[in-house]
Amino acid sequence: MLELHRAGKLRVLAVTHGTRLTAAPELPTAVEQGLTDLVAPNFVGVFAPTGTPMPIIDQVAQANLALLADRDYRELLVSGTFEPHGDLGPEAYRRYVDNELARWSPIVTTLGLKID
Repeated sequence: MLELHRAGKLRVLAVTHGTRLTAAPELPTAVEQGLTDLVAPNFVGVFAPTGTPMPIIDQVAQANLALLADRDYRELLVSGTFEPHGDLGPEAYRRYVDNELARWSPIVTTLGLKID
């Protein structure tokens, strides 16, 4: 999307992240454009099956934090319009995902969307 925007082949009216993107600070947010409830940032995470022992979860979380500390990896995420948040531990991220699921579930149900 950013490549098309920068090449003049696509006009981006707004981004749905809560703040302007690091990779494209010239693009306004939907909130700035008056759509105050339109916040839907990209997010990616590492998930484990229910019942995974905490030492394993902590080990994976530490490896993920180390990866997020790598400048090249962070730049890769930013270039893909992700805004890295290395400060979320496993429990905080679980709460974030739970909140997003609760927020989007009524919309998915209303639209009748189904995941195959």
